Amino acid sequence: MKHAAFLVMSALLIIVGSSPPSLAVPAAKISELSWMTGSYEGPIGQGALEENWAEPKGGSIASLVRATGADGATTMIELIVVEEEEDCLTLRLQQRNPGFKPRSAEPQVMRLVELKSGKVVFDNIGEGGITRLSHTKSGKKFTITVQRPNGTSRDIELTPK
Repeated sequence: MKHAAFLVMSALLIIVGSSPPSLAVPAAKISELSWMTGSYEGPIGQGALEENWAEPKGGSIASLVRATGADGATTMIELIVVEEEEDCLTLRLQQRNPGFKPRSAEPQVMRLVELKSGKVVFDNIGEGGITRLSHTKSGKKFTITVQRPNGTSRDIELTPK
């Protein structure tokens, strides 16, 4: 009986000890996103998208985004803030309709999963409609890739204003 109990305990320790580790979050500083600074624009649907990134400062970088329709009227405003938290980067974004009416009660929260020269990728860690958001800059091309819960993704290509 003691031998059987020992085997059960040993098996449990092996199972618990071999559970998959939590996903590693890359350490990063906000200054590593300085390549994003600038104003970009490009077509989206029948309208246009503008993304304006301020310089990194005080542990954060922020962007004001505006989408317009075919008639030139504003259809959406978005505020993106990336901050240093626990040696990593956290992105929060909130979209608003005309009249500054929020599209959701709380901002979407995303955590850094990849950072390399000219590319940053964040994954959703909370509620919200975007599962993965990445920004890539190659030459003058600034590409935003949005992945949705249904598995589809969309590239939005912008160029400097």
